[in-house]
Amino acid sequence: MESASVLRKNMELISAPMEALDLGLDPKELFNVSIKVFEEFLDLFKDKEQAEVASIAQAELESFKSTILNIAVTGETGAGKSSFINALRGLTAEDDGAAPTGVTETTTKPTVYPYPNHPNVRLWDLPGIGAPDFQPNTYLKQVNFKCYDFFVIIASERFKGIHMALAREIERMGKRFYFVRSKVDEDLRNEERDHPRTFREESVLQRLKMDCRKHLQKAGISNPKIFLLSSCEFTKYDAPVLVKTLQDDLQGLQRLAFLLSLPNLSAEIIEEKKAALKKWIWRISLTSAFVNVIPIPGISVACDISILLGSMIAFYKYFGLDDGSLANLARQTGKPIAELKAVIISPEAKEINRDVVIKLLLKTSLPKLTAYVPVLGPMLTAGISFLTTYFMLLRFLNEVAEDAERVRKTALKEDGKK
Repeated sequence: MESASVLRKNMELISAPMEALDLGLDPKELFNVSIKVFEEFLDLFKDKEQAEVASIAQAELESFKSTILNIAVTGETGAGKSSFINALRGLTAEDDGAAPTGVTETTTKPTVYPYPNHPNVRLWDLPGIGAPDFQPNTYLKQVNFKCYDFFVIIASERFKGIHMALAREIERMGKRFYFVRSKVDEDLRNEERDHPRTFREESVLQRLKMDCRKHLQKAGISNPKIFLLSSCEFTKYDAPVLVKTLQDDLQGLQRLAFLLSLPNLSAEIIEEKKAALKKWIWRISLTSAFVNVIPIPGISVACDISILLGSMIAFYKYFGLDDGSLANLARQTGKPIAELKAVIISPEAKEINRDVVIKLLLKTSLPKLTAYVPVLGPMLTAGISFLTTYFMLLRFLNEVAEDAERVRKTALKEDGKK
């Protein structure tokens, strides 16, 4: 038997041709790419045990399910920590599971707020840092700083010494931090009111960012990451850049988990989710082709339906098409939930069951590969099952991504604009 690391490397050889599989290809090109994938699949199992390969693919899926990301959000009382946590999760203060907001400090100990559709991605609202005798070292120990993957420091109105002290201590302890200047919409309104003739939004924003950078560099932080935003208008200012930066700075499964947990703030996020899942679903198909395999009547496919079913239900949640996400979106935008559901073409999440999965497998058109690949027996069946389930999941992924974009546009009344 090969070592697990070598086998994983060989398994990755499948991923390149898999990514080239596109249902929009012309039939001839689709056939040629499918043949390439099928040959790679058969070569993978040459002189290898099926269970060994399947167990590695299954382990990777399980590893993703258990991946945890802890994000600490800290700052002064009233700076907007709770509002930021809600906005980053796509919620308002009135939604179920939202962090409570208010003018008084509502956080006395670290409080966790999981993402609604990906509870292993967690935002932690830490107690405020505004006490006169604030000591950053003591504070970080009290909130158990080692538990968090990185910190977001929230500040509003003006930069203070406590922000510099906290940022310096976080960096000294070997953790990343991101500095967020919140409530910039209020700053802009005040500036325009006080200086109506000379007001320039871009100039004000630039001045705010330069002030933050000056103080952080004075604290010894050479290249601070600074973002200006408003939790009330979360798609404006630097919020999209912040989300992208957080995603890019993460690695591996944590990066994937963070991306899939995000609300559909833009068409770009929906496309990124789709691209990331396309790179992932071949593992689902590979596992399904060898684990708890059951023949499907009427088609030359034997697979584990439960793995496919669980993945499809998860796709709905990742793209915000489950009833809970749609209800929140309807409440936030003032749209009837029926109006949002009306643009969804794929079956509703609650309607997805084993029978629906089997019907989708039966509808999946697979290029005729058997005449071109001289292999008989169980491996041929497994190869066909692998490709059939992949094509089915790929088609389903495309459909729910398109549904998510239609729902986003309907909610925002963008009429074709991104």
